Amino acid sequence: MAKKRPFRNRLNDLSPKEWLKFQKSWFIHNPPPRRKDVMLHPAKFPETMAQEFVEFFTKRGQTVLDPMVGTGSTLVACLRAGRHSIGIELNSTYANIARQIVAEERDGLGETAAELRAEVVTGDAAQLSDLNLPIVDYVLTSPPYWDMLHSRGAETQRTRRASPDMDVIYSDDPADLGNIPEYDKFIDRLVAVYVGLKPYIRPRAYLTIIVKNVKKGGRIYPLAWDLARRLGEDYTLKDERIWCQDDVRLAPYGLGSAWVSNTFHHYCLQFRYQPEMQD
Repeated sequence: MAKKRPFRNRLNDLSPKEWLKFQKSWFIHNPPPRRKDVMLHPAKFPETMAQEFVEFFTKRGQTVLDPMVGTGSTLVACLRAGRHSIGIELNSTYANIARQIVAEERDGLGETAAELRAEVVTGDAAQLSDLNLPIVDYVLTSPPYWDMLHSRGAETQRTRRASPDMDVIYSDDPADLGNIPEYDKFIDRLVAVYVGLKPYIRPRAYLTIIVKNVKKGGRIYPLAWDLARRLGEDYTLKDERIWCQDDVRLAPYGLGSAWVSNTFHHYCLQFRYQPEMQD
């Protein structure tokens, strides 16, 4: 009888049981309340969820890049997971908040994080050649959901407008992708940013983009699906995980007259950079 081959894990430091748990195609993640000092940022994904992705797609000591890092969720997750990290942020205010949060996290972790790189770079992810980036082992990021932060009808936006401590939009910078009103132009520029990452990604490394489809003017714009299709021409689209949120209050959109869903899920698109498979 042939001997069973020992489990050899080339991708991460997880046990087989932990690996299998992550392979489920959907998951529920209800993050803890946001810190007051990051409430300013209008769209932030949770460090607790980011850490799960970082720990699956890398080994300890490897380097993770987030080209749209916001207030630093990915970098905090990497410190907790024992990974080096680099975050690029266009908005200098958010970049400074991210630096403060990263410094506090590093201090709290003590010696376990002392040797880890966790760098916030103020810059434009569309101009990577100016930033002197190293080769990285994984990319984890979430883009603007088109220009939806400009939508006055959204309930969350009404709440933010009523608070002096919360931004409604990311910035008024023309380089900010969240300020592009034309959907096709937005997709083109977003895809260009991600394609521009290729010289900095280790071959056969993964890229995870957290995104969802958006509703505007009574119709759906399939942002996640369009991004998957377009980026699939430069990276290999491997799969998706669907992040479900079940702690958000239902709203009676279209009640009694039309179908309008409460959209409480995001697509975590998994790509792999496989240059040997490209023409």
